[in-house]
Amino acid sequence: MNFLKSLLTLTLVSGLFFSCKEKASKLIKETKTEQKVGTVAAKPQTASFKIEGMTCAIGCAKTIETKLSKMNGIQKAAVDFDKKEAIVNFDAAVLSSKDIVDAVQTTGDGETYKVLEVKVN
Repeated sequence: MNFLKSLLTLTLVSGLFFSCKEKASKLIKETKTEQKVGTVAAKPQTASFKIEGMTCAIGCAKTIETKLSKMNGIQKAAVDFDKKEAIVNFDAAVLSSKDIVDAVQTTGDGETYKVLEVKVN
């Protein structure tokens, strides 16, 4: 009886382990191939700024980049963890650089990330 319980438990745990890995792998592939299809910006601008408070490339930088990329009016967002810098191409007719700064600073708990040296071209 103990052998059957052990075998059942082992089967269940390994099934969960491998199914999670497969779903995570599929999610990563989908994320890499996902492209933002949008309209042409009426007033295209580029904002660059420093971000303080990031502690890792995968968690912090990627989270901020993803949040920015999903915002209406942003054509492209790139966050470089090593340089602690972000470059965002956006439509000034839809949103302002202040909206972008607010989005970054409210990511996470709202107190972790600070935006400095905002330059808009």
